[in-house]
Amino acid sequence: MELDHIAIVCADLETGAREVEARLGMALRPGGRHARYGTHNRLLGLGPDLYLEVIAPDPEAPPPAHPRWFALDHAPEAPRVGNWLVRVPDLAAALAEAPEGAGRPVALARDDLSWEIAVPDDGSLPMAGGWPTMLQWHGGLHPARRLPDDGVRLAEVEVRHPQADWLARRLGPLLSGPPVRFVGADVPGLSIRLKAPAGEVQF
Repeated sequence: MELDHIAIVCADLETGAREVEARLGMALRPGGRHARYGTHNRLLGLGPDLYLEVIAPDPEAPPPAHPRWFALDHAPEAPRVGNWLVRVPDLAAALAEAPEGAGRPVALARDDLSWEIAVPDDGSLPMAGGWPTMLQWHGGLHPARRLPDDGVRLAEVEVRHPQADWLARRLGPLLSGPPVRFVGADVPGLSIRLKAPAGEVQF
């Protein structure tokens, strides 16, 4: 498993993007639309194979006939870290080893990008965000490689969860990329530290 991207979720993309841009001191890049889930996003590169997205329901898209991914049917007004995603070489094999509720493979494509992503049928996050959303890119293309390098890097992901010790044992040996720290907490939650040219920023 390699860290692939971090999703900051919000109810309104323009509002969320403005807040993130103000805190980072730089502009996010155009993203795209996800017709299947009725969402759209803005992006920021965090290195060659890692990126940040701000994602929200798309008011111009027809409401999907099924729950939106990333629990975005209940998107927060204030932007917050809502999901962490990892790429795997074989999604079906990874799901076979994952805990119950990790999702089922959904094939998606936009322009020349093609990928499969594990999404629970109810649109929830695996283990309320404690377990990462898993995906597999196809065709050798990746969004981060198309983004300019603005000098921002992911320093750490913090996963707070009642089963933090179990998650650390299961995921720690499998993860590569920036460090992921598992912290015991009654209420699940996520936060990240970014190193930006203007200084360190935490979300």
